[in-house]
Amino acid sequence: MFRNGVLLVTLILFSGVAWSQAGSAPEEEGPWSGNASLGFLSTSGNTDSTSYNSAFEVSYARNKWTHTFGGAALGAEQTDVSTSEAYAADWKSAYDFSEHNYVFGVVNWRKDRFSGVDEQLSEAIGYGRRIINTPAHLLSAEIGAGHRSADLSDGTSESGVIGTLGMDYVWTFSETSNFEQNISVEKGSDNTFIESVSAVRAKLLSDFAIVFSYTLRNNSDVPVGSVNTDKFTAISIEYAF
Repeated sequence: MFRNGVLLVTLILFSGVAWSQAGSAPEEEGPWSGNASLGFLSTSGNTDSTSYNSAFEVSYARNKWTHTFGGAALGAEQTDVSTSEAYAADWKSAYDFSEHNYVFGVVNWRKDRFSGVDEQLSEAIGYGRRIINTPAHLLSAEIGAGHRSADLSDGTSESGVIGTLGMDYVWTFSETSNFEQNISVEKGSDNTFIESVSAVRAKLLSDFAIVFSYTLRNNSDVPVGSVNTDKFTAISIEYAF
């Protein structure tokens, strides 16, 4: 399964480069933008272990519409035994009806073999506002409602209406570096899911950057014997296009 994950990462990176070449003009900025990142660590000796993390995001913006598709994968293996394996994909469409206000629709899919919640699929629509929009600071907040279905690790399933909250913040503190904080909350009658992603990005050269990130995912209600919170720390090389 780990090798399948590495293959998936490779396909993601090549597809991202292909989309960038197809969607960008040679002399002027086009509607397409995005990035792809990859991190890998291998150790050998008394303990053999490998781990990887990858992510990509592609956006298309024209007139008042912005469409974004993204995905991520991570995994770890120790002495040929998989110890972590998680995947995520999301689609979001947003329509600006003023400079600071917009409406959106979003679909999120998450799968984690080693979590109490094995797989989740949620859909929501809502309202967003750009509270701060300056060259140094960007802050937006969102509220919405939708539906979520989930398969738990004990073989049971849950589904129901959810309320959603979101916050995105970017602080550009130099010409080559920035800090990002993204928080999303999905609250339902059976479970509240919270994801927080913190990242520091430093440009290396041209379109490449090094990214240090910390991800926290929490499910309020999980089967007995499962841990509520998963934490991931990663170092990746990112290519922006």
